[in-house]
Amino acid sequence: MAPMEVDRADGRTSNQLRPLSCTRNVLHRAHGSARWSQGDTIVLAAVFGPKAGTKKEENPEKASIEVIWKPKTGLIGKVEKEYEMILKRTLQSVCLLTIHPNTTTSVIVQVVGDDDRPELSLIQLEVQMIIKNNSSIIRAFLALRITHVMGLRTPQLLPCAINASCAALADAGIPLKYLAVAICCGLTGSRSVILDPTKIEEKVFSYSCMLYLLVDYFNCLDRGYAACAKISEFLRRSMESQAPSDLTKTT
Repeated sequence: MAPMEVDRADGRTSNQLRPLSCTRNVLHRAHGSARWSQGDTIVLAAVFGPKAGTKKEENPEKASIEVIWKPKTGLIGKVEKEYEMILKRTLQSVCLLTIHPNTTTSVIVQVVGDDDRPELSLIQLEVQMIIKNNSSIIRAFLALRITHVMGLRTPQLLPCAINASCAALADAGIPLKYLAVAICCGLTGSRSVILDPTKIEEKVFSYSCMLYLLVDYFNCLDRGYAACAKISEFLRRSMESQAPSDLTKTT
């Protein structure tokens, strides 16, 4: 039996993404920049370089990618360091590192908006889940308590950072093999896949399904691939529509 469809608080279907927006060349002192938003999740990426020289642990026969993550508030922590590592590996895989050997390109990611909408209280959330899905009330209630204790961060920031960084690299004229795009998928307690979850949805469903089947994993992949195809097409159209501004920047 197929997993049931989820009624989402913002009215979207399980396959529907939040509104996308991409603007390049937004920072004039950077060699390339881009602002990417999905709903209220907003990330600004700036590219500086290539600059001569690499760090000691880097291969001087190839170009090096440096990623610096700046949270909206507070200091960088363990989660942000992990974001930096994943983003660096992703960008290294799409950049042509042999064209500018022994150079470093810095990518600075600034979180501008972290889906900053008023969060529901436990009582409000419980009432909402009663209306939406009776079978998920207890799981959702416990999940929200666990995420508050664990201090869970919002994983939807990382896909937005990947999308913004690739757009900024293209804006800077860094040689790329291809454009990488990303999307966040969530699996609910009823084994339904939702695309591009909001901050509230992530907190509700993050711990409601501790064990999933292999079929759920491949279902997430299939939904993610289809969503990434749409995001890739959106990014290409956005870059084509903004091409004249890039010409004025380089002249």
